[in-house]
Amino acid sequence: MNLKNTFWYTSPDNVDIFVQKWEPKKQAKAVIQIAHGMMEHIERYENFASYLTSQGFIVYGNDHRGHGRTGERQGKLGYFADSHGFFRTADDLVQLSKQIKASHPTLPLFLIGHSMGSFLIRIFIQQNSSLVDGAILSGTGHFPRLKTIAGKQLASFFSPKKEAPWMNKLVFGTYNKKIADASTGYEWLSSDHVTVQKYVKDPFTGFIPTGRFFFDLMEGLLTMQKTSNNKHIRHNFPLLILSGDCDPVGNYEKGIWKTARLFEKAGLESITTMVFTNGRHELLNEANKEEVYTAINSWLQANISSI
Repeated sequence: MNLKNTFWYTSPDNVDIFVQKWEPKKQAKAVIQIAHGMMEHIERYENFASYLTSQGFIVYGNDHRGHGRTGERQGKLGYFADSHGFFRTADDLVQLSKQIKASHPTLPLFLIGHSMGSFLIRIFIQQNSSLVDGAILSGTGHFPRLKTIAGKQLASFFSPKKEAPWMNKLVFGTYNKKIADASTGYEWLSSDHVTVQKYVKDPFTGFIPTGRFFFDLMEGLLTMQKTSNNKHIRHNFPLLILSGDCDPVGNYEKGIWKTARLFEKAGLESITTMVFTNGRHELLNEANKEEVYTAINSWLQANISSI
């Protein structure tokens, strides 16, 4: 059992950010801050958050700009901001972390980001790695620079605040290609049919982002992969990278190893990489999610012990 509540905070540029908080009934050993992925929302992490609270963690997670209840209050899903939207969204995470540290000054704080959430965390730690005690990247990836530049330029031709289905197809159109039974178009997310059906029916998932969203996303991808930026991460920063070998975002695990090498090149000394056999994109919602949960908990416990 856990205690759950919600609250809002206002970003420096006056966007109201929705936050969920889960608390264990026993004394907490650390705090976890979750950054959800693209075209979803923090409520989808209820099961994972409940598991973490059962292990003695306090859990926070916000709906990003253009997503969930934050996007609903903004009046537009799939739109970050008029300018520098990806970086503003990453800064929202920083602002929440500062609030968490103020509320729990004696507890370690770890970040967990899935997919786009992992990209945001990679931006976060480039300038703020001293603010937190470690990070877990799930469903992350490595993206060819020239293709990303081309994607950014292409996105600039689309209307900033209108849905961009052509860009959406360009980014996600091939993700189901290796799956035989691909009736919904979202089977690449998880092999668990119940999870996929819930995703299809959820009004806050699977929407088509705007042209400006894709422009901001590409801008963020280019920034997060710059070695010069990653060299600002403190070298003893603990990092866990998780992926499934059937995840197209991680290029079927190839991109995960490239990502690990990127951080090694930047000087990080504590990188752990785990690849789960038959795992698709949403490891936290996979058929073997308990195995993933246990791996995450073991890594967290080990790093708490070393603080």
